[in-house]
Amino acid sequence: MSSTAFLVYYCVLILLSSVVGGMIPVWWNLTHRWMEVAVSFVAGIIFGVAVLHMLPHALVSALEQPGSEMNSTIMNLMTWFVIGFLAMFFIERFFCFHHHEAPADEEHVYDEQHVHGPGCSHEPHSDHAHDITWTGAAVGLTLHSLLAGVALAASVAHGHGGGLLPGLGTFLVIFLHKPFDAMTIAMLMARSGYSISARSYVNALFSLAIPAGAGLFLLGLSPEVGPTWFALPPALAFSAGVFLCIAGSDLLPELQFHHHDRWKLSTALLLGLTVAYLAGRMEGHSHGPRPNTANTPASAQM
Repeated sequence: MSSTAFLVYYCVLILLSSVVGGMIPVWWNLTHRWMEVAVSFVAGIIFGVAVLHMLPHALVSALEQPGSEMNSTIMNLMTWFVIGFLAMFFIERFFCFHHHEAPADEEHVYDEQHVHGPGCSHEPHSDHAHDITWTGAAVGLTLHSLLAGVALAASVAHGHGGGLLPGLGTFLVIFLHKPFDAMTIAMLMARSGYSISARSYVNALFSLAIPAGAGLFLLGLSPEVGPTWFALPPALAFSAGVFLCIAGSDLLPELQFHHHDRWKLSTALLLGLTVAYLAGRMEGHSHGPRPNTANTPASAQM
């Protein structure tokens, strides 16, 4: 199966997960406790994919290229890693959108609200905790999803060189995290009085951001732009930085604001890391010396 076919299948499944995520507040009455457990689990997968998949693959792929020099190659990729982290960091800082809370919680009294970004409140039971608007969240999450789409396409393109399930780890990250993002927009629109049909329409548009990001990456790999293997390792390093920032924004506030259920949250994190590791094994991608690399067309090295 071609890498494009894998990417199309992944995008279709992610579209479905986004649509379902937008309807979760309508179908189920979620609680704060189980929302945090789910977020910790998915954040563990994101963290694992970033540091166990994307970054090592970027380094190895770049060093396999003809004429690569170790010190400059590593510095270049780590620079792209930092750029990816900062890109996601500033998107979250200026749009204040990374908000994963249950719409209602009758089982647990919050220690403090969990909202990220400047101008967002950490005051317990404060009305200011929900000052974030759905439009700001939608813009921030759309930019976030475009970067995730780039990460998915880069992982599939890289893994197709010798993997059984190319990009599986990245797909799992987006597939499991996308419902939280869609749910955030749906809940904020509901608080603003929008109907279910309006929320569904906006969510349908939002779900297209992942395929759009993947498409942007594929355009960058077109033969008219240049050799594909120049773009792939930096894209993987950039995506690793993006994913690490997302994982940190989900995990680090627990240390300060979620002293309850620390064992459950820690166990969920470790389970997520385990899933990331197993996904890497299932991808089946392996690196090694590439014969006649210097004479091999760039498009054939993917």
